[in-house]
Amino acid sequence: MKYSVLIVEPSDIIAFGITALLHSSPVLKVVARKNGSEALDVAIKTHQPHALIISPLLQVDVSQIKAQHSLAVAALVHCYVEPRLLKPFDAVIDIHASAQNIENSIKAACENLNEGQSHNVGYELTRREIAVLVLVAQGLRNKEIADRLNVSEHTVMTHRKNIMQKTGIKSVAGLTVYAMLNNLIDEDSLDSVFHNT
Repeated sequence: MKYSVLIVEPSDIIAFGITALLHSSPVLKVVARKNGSEALDVAIKTHQPHALIISPLLQVDVSQIKAQHSLAVAALVHCYVEPRLLKPFDAVIDIHASAQNIENSIKAACENLNEGQSHNVGYELTRREIAVLVLVAQGLRNKEIADRLNVSEHTVMTHRKNIMQKTGIKSVAGLTVYAMLNNLIDEDSLDSVFHNT
């Protein structure tokens, strides 16, 4: 199945860049782009996308959008955003994400929506991968994680690689937000990680 996507991003460079990145995607099809949140409701009704990729800086009421329309809403993050603003989103896409990572995130968010599930890492990540993810989100380095879990650094690196492949997120900031959205760490921990990186 191909998922249709509406992109709402004030930066033309970013909006056109993502559109170009997804142009040959077998999973996603960009049906429209908007520069702002004006008449967003009309755009959603007109294009009926499966997913909305939107800048959280626009500060739209994501909960209201999800209540009125049956679609997944992903935050497109390209700078620091307060963690509380990311909580209502079904997925978080880092600006440095590859087309494959974006596909994985949007597809998972749409599938979760279709199955009536909340965003949950439990079905994807092993318990050890979740433990590594939490420690990464807390700002620990590979050696510190290895010492804490009593494993080798190589094992930690393998877990991190698996986590990145499964979540489609490559940056520490993105993984941290992912952990927070899945209630694996609290907002205070998230703030300290963002401010110390």
